Amino acid sequence: MSTFEHAGQQGTTTLRTTRPGSDGEHLVQQRMGTTERADRFYADQVLDRLNSRMREFVNRQEMFFLATADRHGACDNTFRAGPPGFLHVLDDETLAYPEYRGNGVHASLGNIEENPQVGILMVDFLQDRIGLHVNGRARSVADDAMRRAHPWLPADQVPGRRALVWVVITVEEAYIHCAKHIPHLQKVPARGHGRSWGTDDVKRKGGDFFGAASEAPERGPFLPPPRPDADAATWRAEAERVLERAERYSLGEGADGGSGSGSGVESTAGAQPFSGWFRRSTSV
Repeated sequence: MSTFEHAGQQGTTTLRTTRPGSDGEHLVQQRMGTTERADRFYADQVLDRLNSRMREFVNRQEMFFLATADRHGACDNTFRAGPPGFLHVLDDETLAYPEYRGNGVHASLGNIEENPQVGILMVDFLQDRIGLHVNGRARSVADDAMRRAHPWLPADQVPGRRALVWVVITVEEAYIHCAKHIPHLQKVPARGHGRSWGTDDVKRKGGDFFGAASEAPERGPFLPPPRPDADAATWRAEAERVLERAERYSLGEGADGGSGSGSGVESTAGAQPFSGWFRRSTSV
């Protein structure tokens, strides 16, 4: 029996018998002989909510990395930044951040529409040299609806830092990223105009730093498919179909809305919704 499975045998606390993580990582742990070490990490470090020190850490961060994937599993990882605390702690199980004006692609928001699972990594390079992982389920919320629910949220007047929409994340896992390979960095004094929030100035945005645009003629002309407004009814029907399918997946149903037979996806219809890996109960 693993260390994790031994947890909770004293007193009236219930046993914790479900291991966090994927089947793949459990298989690799067995292959590499690290199951016992992983179980100790799960038991000691992986929470299903943010404790007080995690909340304090989040409230002073100026940046984080966001991982999303679409319904096919194709991944995207991006960077988000803002003034300290722009990633807001609504409570110990909920985070929220504003989506600012960007390049108009909306890759992360698009993935969240299809697959709500997200992973956030915050790294403090400047002070504590430590990181925090937060995994959970995300949804987008309109700015006016967000402010009605949380009127204390700041309304930033800096151009480029006005929320177009908010992403609200329900925390499922929160755990440390160890310090041993995190470099210690220092801020340099601001030069020129500082950060160019919301700018369309090509030079301030970085120009063609990687030379992709200069190579465009070699790739041939870009011919996108007809825009949605060319056939709004067809586009709307397709969008509704995709979102309905994503909703069924988020509820644990197969692609056909039933048992999942023939879809290649194992059904979890009727299963209890996730309530945290380590939520404990005690008898009276």
